[in-house]
Amino acid sequence: MARWLALLTLGFLAAVLAGCASPTGGSSPTPTGAWSLAALGDSVPAGVACDCTPYPQLSASDLSSPDGPAVKAANEAVGGFTTVDVLHQLTDASAAIDSVKAARLVEIEVGANDVAYSSSCGTEVACYLPKLTDLRTNLHDIVDRVHELTAGHAVNVVLLDYWSVWLGGQYASQQGQAYVDAAATVTDEVNTVIKDIAAQTGSAYVDLRAAFKGPDYSYDETHYLAADGDHPNAAGHQKIAAALAEVVQRPQGT
Repeated sequence: MARWLALLTLGFLAAVLAGCASPTGGSSPTPTGAWSLAALGDSVPAGVACDCTPYPQLSASDLSSPDGPAVKAANEAVGGFTTVDVLHQLTDASAAIDSVKAARLVEIEVGANDVAYSSSCGTEVACYLPKLTDLRTNLHDIVDRVHELTAGHAVNVVLLDYWSVWLGGQYASQQGQAYVDAAATVTDEVNTVIKDIAAQTGSAYVDLRAAFKGPDYSYDETHYLAADGDHPNAAGHQKIAAALAEVVQRPQGT
């Protein structure tokens, strides 16, 4: 954690120094704004079904300070996106590419749609597990691509996992115990991949299952869910932003 925050501090200081350099001093221009973040992923960071401010924008507000430049959030998440879609976005979508290039912080939450519940697999966990191989490869490639796009300046990446990759809380319980058990197992597999990739790539990691369900994953997270039982409501997005704030902190003096 200390190493990650130190890198964040150094990246910010580098941006400030570069921004103050003389045009003839040889320093390259910094990305737009002293602080900017980009969000990539699926319907969760996109804010689907919440009718509220999604957590990437809340995170930017948390990082802003009254006596400093406001943090700008570019939310490039899209409902329904899989890891393949995000990879394509970082190759073909100019707006998303520009947002990442300008970012000092990139928040990524994707993977649930890679193992979306299907009638063909039902609650048979083994049917979903082969999809994890591509998820792992794609997520690693996404982080690598982010670093490629930001090669000219320091960037920090944070990966977020899921409280459930299918329905959660009482909405899952209404589908029966077999569904609840399968959802928990598949979620555990996906979250393990996300945590592993974070460790392998030096990215920060946010455990949203702990944020929503408590440290032993036993709490009922229904009150954080929208009426569809699948996406966070306003309280859920606030909870995610709070979990992010424990990992991502604005450097002192900026």
